[in-house]
Order: sequence, then structure tokens, then C-alpha cells
Amino acid sequence: MEVKQYTISPDTTVREAIKKIDEKGKKIIFITDSSLTLLGVFSDGDMRKYILRNGDLNVPIRVVMNRNPRVFKSIREANKISKTEKLVAYPIIDEDNKFIDVLFWNDDKHRTTTETTLADIPVVIMAGGKGTRLYPYTQILPKPLIPIGEYTISERIINNFKRFGCDSFSFILNYKGSMIKAYFNDINKDYNLDYFDETTFLGTGGGLYLLKNKINSTFFLSNCDIIIDADYGNIYKFHKEHKNLITFVCAFKNFTIPYGVVNLDNSGKIQSLLEKPSYSYLTNTGFYVIEPEVIQDLKENEYIDLPDIASNYIEQGKNVGVYPVSENAWLDMGQFSEMQEMFKALGVE
Repeated sequence: MEVKQYTISPDTTVREAIKKIDEKGKKIIFITDSSLTLLGVFSDGDMRKYILRNGDLNVPIRVVMNRNPRVFKSIREANKISKTEKLVAYPIIDEDNKFIDVLFWNDDKHRTTTETTLADIPVVIMAGGKGTRLYPYTQILPKPLIPIGEYTISERIINNFKRFGCDSFSFILNYKGSMIKAYFNDINKDYNLDYFDETTFLGTGGGLYLLKNKINSTFFLSNCDIIIDADYGNIYKFHKEHKNLITFVCAFKNFTIPYGVVNLDNSGKIQSLLEKPSYSYLTNTGFYVIEPEVIQDLKENEYIDLPDIASNYIEQGKNVGVYPVSENAWLDMGQFSEMQEMFKALGVE
């Protein structure tokens, strides 16, 4: 394997390191000198901790990298360890500490492995929206049934959860709900699926009221037009460890202004000039871990979106947290341009 493509120099900024992790899609980057001596690593887990500490994204990666990663002497040794220990990557070094090869956990042979981490955790999918941004497609098919290759988007979401052992799913339905039921009732399923019908549109949160006394444990909630490429078991563990009422899974999005930016002082004089500056934000993906208390607090037939529910809890001083993921870990098909990007990312023609 050509390992240089997965490396950066120690003077690369944290912001650029995160972009490189996204670009390569391996959830880790290796920091080396010019002769490929391994100096450290920076994983998406390191990224998550750094972002949650509100760390400076413009410092060199050498300041925050993990200087003592697990390393291996051969692919054979790495393969053996990978059967019992789940690491993001298994870097191979020679006797001079040169980075010569790597085995990644998210290679295909590991991706096909089904875990049982979340076997008892229910999953709720909001599948009732009209999907107006995808007209005219969604005037014919409801958004959950739009095909992404050989599977519908909702089947792909379910299959991702199944990889972590989830086997209990609930759809909150409204627009073209009978069509969604007909489709799923007609296919072979190795999981349980229940339907809950809204009689009026209740937003991205209000429909959870329909699950009162049906779900009494921590659960996942997902929009029906997104795919999150992350370790769902780790997301759940993070949620429980932080004792959150709601955990938002948020993507670390980078935006570059394609122009020079002028900043003024209070007198109107130029204070600074920035050429094509980059900014980064945590963006709500529409994927959450939620405690059952949220369902119990909802009012019948109340229209409310999940972010508004979260804001109410924040005002009450209750724990609402964020689990950051990298930009490319979030695939969204809410608009035509985003849907085309999803097709491309999933290798669908």
C-alpha cells in the first residue's frame, strides 16, 4: 500500500488535518517527517475530543497529535490483533520507525462484520415529511422510498444500524405513509418494524409523542434522508457517559470564502485583510440519541422540531450534548445536489 497518501507533515494545521482525514475516509491521519518516520497519529476520536475542548484549529498538528500510537511490525501481526482488538488503524513500521504499511479497520472485510453492541436499542426514523426540496421526485415517491442504487434510502439507514446489532425499528409516518407501509410489508425483513401515523404534521420532534409508553429506554432518532458513517456503539457510549438527555450528532463542516475579506475597526478603517479565509462549524445532521423522558414530556398533537425541544431543555439546565463527526461522515439527500453527492460517495451510478 502507498502509505504516503495518508500522511501529513507535523506543521500542518489541525483544520487541514481534519480535511485530510475526510478526504481519505479512513478516520485517521499519520504524521511523519520527510523520510516517513512516524511521529504520531490524529484520529477522528482525537478530533472529537479536541473540538469539544474548543481547541484552536489553526495550531500545528504536532501540538495535539497522539505521539504514542499502537504500532505493529508486520501486516500478519496487525491482522492477528485486528481479530480481537478494534482499532481505527494498525500502522506497520520497520526497525527504523519508518511508516511502511497500514491495515484499516474500515476495510471491507471488517465492514461486513455485524456487532451486537446495540442489540436492545430501538431506532426511530422520521419518515413523514413531504420532501418538497426533491420535487418532482417526491410528488411520486415519498422520500424514504427514493432508491439509492439497489436499496431505498430508508433501507440503507436500517442496514447501517443493523451492523451494530439494532433490530427494532419504528417509522413515524405522514405523507404517503400507506405507500411506505406497502413497500416494507412486501419485502423480506430480518428485523422488527412498527409504524406510527401522524394525523397532522408535527415537525421533527412532535411525532415522538406517538411513542409514549411504547419506547421506555434510550433510543436513536434519525431523519429519513441521511446516512451517518460512524461507530454507532461509540455514539451511544458517549451519550450515556455524559448523561445527556439528548445527544446531537453534528458534522464538522468547513466553509471557505472564495474572496478576500476586509475587516474594519470601529472608525471604519481597515483592521485586517484575509485572503479566502476558512471557517468551521458544527452542523446538525438529523441524527440523535435520546432518553425516553423526552417522549414523556411532549404534548399531544404539538408541532415542535427536535432543536426546539433541545433548546427548552438547555434553558432548564439539563444536559444536551454534541458528538462531532467529520464532514464526509454525513451524507444528506435533502436537495438534488446533495443527493448526487450521496450517489457518488456510495459508488452508485
